[in-house]
Amino acid sequence: MSRDVIVVGAGPVGLMTAGELKLGGVDVVVYERLATPPRESRGASFTKRTAECFDQRGLLGRLGETEPADSHFGGVPIDLGMLAEDHYGHRGISQFRTERMLEGWVTELGVPILRGYEVTGFHERPDGVVVALDGPDGPGEDTAGYLIGCDGGRSSVRKLAGIGFPGSDGRRGFFTADVTGIDTRKRRIGENLPGGSMVMAMDLENGVTRVVVHEAGTPPRDRGSLTYPDLADAWQRLTGESIHHGQCRWISCFTDASRAAAEYRRGRVFLAGDAAHVQPPAMAQGLSVGVQDAVNLGWKLAATVKGWAPEGLLDTYHAERHPIGEQLARNARAAIELRLTGEDMDPVRAVMAELVSHKDAAGHLAGMLSGLGIRYDLGKGDHPLLGRRMPPDRELTLHDGTRTRVADLLHTAHGLLITTDHTLTRPAEGLTDRIDIVTATWTTHPDPTPHADTTPDTAPTPDAVLIRPDGYVAWTSPGTTDDLTQALDRWFGTTRRP
Repeated sequence: MSRDVIVVGAGPVGLMTAGELKLGGVDVVVYERLATPPRESRGASFTKRTAECFDQRGLLGRLGETEPADSHFGGVPIDLGMLAEDHYGHRGISQFRTERMLEGWVTELGVPILRGYEVTGFHERPDGVVVALDGPDGPGEDTAGYLIGCDGGRSSVRKLAGIGFPGSDGRRGFFTADVTGIDTRKRRIGENLPGGSMVMAMDLENGVTRVVVHEAGTPPRDRGSLTYPDLADAWQRLTGESIHHGQCRWISCFTDASRAAAEYRRGRVFLAGDAAHVQPPAMAQGLSVGVQDAVNLGWKLAATVKGWAPEGLLDTYHAERHPIGEQLARNARAAIELRLTGEDMDPVRAVMAELVSHKDAAGHLAGMLSGLGIRYDLGKGDHPLLGRRMPPDRELTLHDGTRTRVADLLHTAHGLLITTDHTLTRPAEGLTDRIDIVTATWTTHPDPTPHADTTPDTAPTPDAVLIRPDGYVAWTSPGTTDDLTQALDRWFGTTRRP
């Protein structure tokens, strides 16, 4: 069977990618190596920007109750309360729970998820990719226009494509487990201990506690040899507490390796999530950055498949997301050294704590960690929203008196043109298959006077704004040098059909 796109990997990133593509009208299938959904949850939280990505598609409410997650860099707390923007992430959400939510969503959209299939090879043709698979019925193959590897840090797709994966090898070993029946003091951002050791404990749902242990001098270890008594012994040596009586639901280990793929795209093959970048799970960034990869790539690839993508649109995926992956790998290395080097790092920790007591420094660090600091090159202009994400809670009043949020208008994964003057909509009227046009008045009115620490949440609302399907602002009036027609041509192409 020939399809538009094959996604490899049914984790959160693969499922989010498939959903984005399906919303764009693409015939997509997901192949997963594991025969049944895993119960383990390497990720237990996600960032503010990732929560906004879910909200843009109407998915955040499906996760139910969540807790706000504090922020820190290498164990140095960041006081998010001093910032004008809400940078608090969401914690206590097992990756299993997130995956089940996303699987339900893509299944409703009609995306097939085929389990028990391992990719063993592929080759490109001028018009597509032929993928070799080893499945429940033996070897076979499938053909698609494009292939996306969302298959984790050991990505078969990345290796088969020959894409380099530069970065640092792991030098330190960490143990992690989900445990019930223990009542230990919570250490949600982790607790540094003498000599460069660290422990962490946080609540998940249903009385489950996620624990993480790094005992200084522990090298990377094969997860198959790790037992719960090994972890409990290390915990007791470091804290003096015994958690040996707990019931271990899942246990694993990880290292401090940090890498970013040299290319996020090679021809008709793309990488997203851990296939494109890895870092210690203790950074709580991998799932979040991967979901944002998916939201960036999905609409661009759908536009290409449907025939209206402007020239070069697919290349902007690597151009926009690769620097984020490199920054993530760099930040992970810096944070791990800051946290685990031992007492020799205390003077640096003291300087960092002093720096983040200042709002500008705290805002810069918080923006990198939350994803709210991302600014893409989407055109020339001086409006503080240009190239940044549109605050999803910004409210509008429609002509019929209905009030709505920007996030609610992005559920279709279309572009969005919002204007207070209907005469400005004419250049977009031939693109209504890919852009939703809304004429309304803004209900929320941030301070219209620009000031030094203006953020997207406090930026004045323009008379008109063009928002990409991933929620980023491509044009404003006033405030952008190019006119609306130029912005539309750059991001949404012409009215040509497939």
